[in-house]
Amino acid sequence: MNVSDIMTERPVTVRLHSTLREVLDLMEQLGCHHMPVLNTENHVIGIISDRDCRLAMNSPYIMRERWQDEELVNHLTARMIMIPAPIVVAPEADAQEAAALMLKRRISCLPVMRDETLVGIVTRSDILMAFIGQREKVTHSPK
Repeated sequence: MNVSDIMTERPVTVRLHSTLREVLDLMEQLGCHHMPVLNTENHVIGIISDRDCRLAMNSPYIMRERWQDEELVNHLTARMIMIPAPIVVAPEADAQEAAALMLKRRISCLPVMRDETLVGIVTRSDILMAFIGQREKVTHSPK
């Protein structure tokens, strides 16, 4: 199984100048936990997780009613809170190798790149669902 078999294609992205509020709103709307950050040339230069957002807000919660400092969410930008130069993976990469890389580097997602173009994102959840699906196929297959 390749990464391309389990990744989310064409993930929603944010720009360097996107505010923390914009990032949080998008994550809430989409129900996602990771967003690639693009520069003006559409190159992936960072990644933001919901954890990065919580750390930026110095809060264990990112629910709207818990936002204590409106000034902060409106002025912090993706550039300020992103993890720069994320580790990436190719769509042809083996999913097990991607999972091992994520474990080794203690990260929960990998932008999927074809050359310099973002084509998807693979998360810990994607990998878990794929491996569970494979296991169910094996246990329910006729003998």
